[in-house]
Amino acid sequence: MALRERLPVWVQGRCGVEPRTVAAVAVVLVAAVGFAAQQYWSGRPQPVTAPAVVAPASAPAVPAGPGPAAGGTRIVVDVSGKVRDPGVRRLPGGSRVQDALTAAGGVRPGTDTTGLNLARVLVDGEQVLVGVVAQPAPGGGGGGPGSGPLSLATATVEQLDGLPGVGPVLARHIVDFRTARGGFRAVEDLRQVDGIGERRFSDLRGLVRP
Repeated sequence: MALRERLPVWVQGRCGVEPRTVAAVAVVLVAAVGFAAQQYWSGRPQPVTAPAVVAPASAPAVPAGPGPAAGGTRIVVDVSGKVRDPGVRRLPGGSRVQDALTAAGGVRPGTDTTGLNLARVLVDGEQVLVGVVAQPAPGGGGGGPGSGPLSLATATVEQLDGLPGVGPVLARHIVDFRTARGGFRAVEDLRQVDGIGERRFSDLRGLVRP
């Protein structure tokens, strides 16, 4: 209504402007001005900010791990017989007969090692006899005077067969037990061999050693 009153009288009369028409024209004009202002504002250049450069964090220093542990369990064995350098040898725990022969310089040429189980695990304090066959004493004993007890770790079936009360079958059982268990750690281990009772063990315990 206010807009109509501001128009000249001749315009009001000539154009026949009605109040509702003036109001509609005003709304259109306001909307057009608002749209133009929005387009101008959105189309103006916007400043661009470069992204900040983040320096990568340095990886923490990893301390060097400790070296392999030194030392360890060691055993002492006596390598005798037909080897290049017989004598007492100190070997790492878990060593085998083959390791003892290597430490003694190897066997002499032509030596028969058929009776040795080269894969057998050694025990501390044992003797490895190479190419030496102990002769049983007359009457089936384990050895003559001064020969000492028979080594269960190295005795052959024939040597064990010469012990009192031990025949070829029981001698084979003793060797098989030794192979399966990796040797005799004590004379008392004979109790676990099939065919050796308390009485037979009493007869053998003074004639053998681990």
